[in-house]
Amino acid sequence: MENFVQGVTKVNSAVNSFAWGPIMLILLVGTGVYLTIRTGCVQVRYFGYAMKNTIGTVFRKSDKDHGSNLSPFEAVSTALASTVGTGNIAGVTGAIFTGGPGAVFWMWVSAFFGMCTKYAEILLAVKYRQVEPDGTHHGGPMYSIERGLGKNFKWLAIVFAVLGGIASFGIGNIAQSSEVSGSIKTLFGVRPLITGIVLAVIVAVVILGGVKRIGQVTSYMVPFMSAFYILAGIAIILLRITSLPAAFASIISGAFNLKAVGGGVFGYAMMLAIRQGVARGVFSNEAGLGSAPIAHSASSTKEPCEQAVWGIFEVFVDTIVICTITSLAVVMSGVLNTEGGLDAFASKGAAAAQAFNMILPGHIGGLVIQVSLLFFSLSTIIGWSYYGERCWAYLTNENKIVSTVYKVIFVLFCIVGATGSGTLMWDISDTLNGLMAIPNLISLLLLSGVIITSTKEYFKKVR
Repeated sequence: MENFVQGVTKVNSAVNSFAWGPIMLILLVGTGVYLTIRTGCVQVRYFGYAMKNTIGTVFRKSDKDHGSNLSPFEAVSTALASTVGTGNIAGVTGAIFTGGPGAVFWMWVSAFFGMCTKYAEILLAVKYRQVEPDGTHHGGPMYSIERGLGKNFKWLAIVFAVLGGIASFGIGNIAQSSEVSGSIKTLFGVRPLITGIVLAVIVAVVILGGVKRIGQVTSYMVPFMSAFYILAGIAIILLRITSLPAAFASIISGAFNLKAVGGGVFGYAMMLAIRQGVARGVFSNEAGLGSAPIAHSASSTKEPCEQAVWGIFEVFVDTIVICTITSLAVVMSGVLNTEGGLDAFASKGAAAAQAFNMILPGHIGGLVIQVSLLFFSLSTIIGWSYYGERCWAYLTNENKIVSTVYKVIFVLFCIVGATGSGTLMWDISDTLNGLMAIPNLISLLLLSGVIITSTKEYFKKVR
């Protein structure tokens, strides 16, 4: 059995190096560059419109009944709930320690093009979603592929659904449950098993209530946790405002550092910064992976482009705002000068906590990080539960029994993740999560004409 596990681990490691390796990262960013050119840089030309018609609408009172579907804000909250996770704190910190401050610049670059990619995939998801007899909306890359490209590509839709269905147990559950139990243990000294059981109960109450309850819960949770972290970030910037110019200077200079590192070839430092920054940007905002469109397709919005602009807002908040806060804290705190580097800390999260502690008074930085990780992780679990459910529902032709069984198993995996007994499952799911991008990118490129036409028609009508 031990040899079998070692064999699986070795194979998964090899596939993972491709799924999150240079070739895939080039394809992900390259697709964003291509779509940006084809749409006339929609994320810049209509950025003001996107902000006005996304976050600007949240504060407008509406009595509209969205029926069994989600409101536009509930849809983006569900998507952001699954997107904003441990990667925004621990992942970004690890990327900077490994690739240097320059990794932040390339993270911004990937986010810039990722805004257009996410806009495009949401547009297709809403355009080709399935409407049930009761008016409920279902969608995502699997529906975009089958309905947009035709029955001959259904096999590709099935591949995406299988990858997403399995990945939901790892990246969307085990990894997050582990962070929740770690945060609770640090804050209150509670045993992981107890945390896992309580977490399972909380998740069960939410996801067994269906997509409407998921949307309602995340619409309250996401604004709170985002505002909490952003306010902490503003405090950090104000307390180290004199260090801000130097921090940006190190980020820009590090992004184009051509020196050799550790005996490596000339320019290796720059390549390392690019790889770490792009990988972290993609992993964080999930642009191109095809997961978020599943939530957006459940929106009551009828116009695809109207919902798609939420994708621009989503990537902006996740990477340009939240990830940048983590980045500036790490760069300005001086934690990068710690002897032994990242190995000197128990985890990447611990390194981020130390960075916050070095700036915020009273050593409350660690508390900010632990509370943020707790809510970021919990929200990701809830959001990904819906992604996994929809993937399995597509594969089984909306079988209600399969859907219920999936939810029960997903809830039980919260205990597995909290007790730290699902490491291999998490590693495999991380690989599958990266592979999800392949069928999604194929559909984006082959249906790019539809994206361009829909965009031109919509904004012409808006003007």
